[in-house]
Amino acid sequence: MLSDPIADMLTRIRNATRTYKETVDIPASKFKEQLAQLLVKEGYVSSVQRVRDEGMKFDVLRVTLRYGHKREQVIKHIERISRPGRRAYVSHENLPRIQRGLGLAVVSTSKGLLADRDARKEGVGGEVVCVLW
Repeated sequence: MLSDPIADMLTRIRNATRTYKETVDIPASKFKEQLAQLLVKEGYVSSVQRVRDEGMKFDVLRVTLRYGHKREQVIKHIERISRPGRRAYVSHENLPRIQRGLGLAVVSTSKGLLADRDARKEGVGGEVVCVLW
C-alpha cells in the first residue's frame, strides 16, 4: 500500500525519463489524470491516455514522455512539495517562481489544478503539489 500515490507518480516519471523510456504506466486516479493533463498542456509530456488492457483489474494512465531534439530530457527535475505529513499552502501573492519563471509549480486550487502563473493570473492560492523544470 502506498502512502503517497502522487509521489509515486512523480517518481515513475522521473525514473522513466532518466532511462529514456518512451512511455510509463501509472495507476489511474482522477487527480493523477488532471496532473498529467496539466503536464501535457505545459509541454512537459507528449500525451496521456487512460487504458485498461485485458487481464488488468484497474485502469492505468499511459504517459508518453517527451524529449528534446538531441534526446535531451525535457523534465530535468521533478519534486513533490506538499506531502501527506507536511502540507504546503500558499496565497496567490506568495506563489513560487520556479527557475525565474521558466519552470512550473503545480498548484491545487479551488478552481482545479493550475500552473503557478495561471493561479497568479486568477488570483487564487492553494496547495503546491510539485515543482518541475
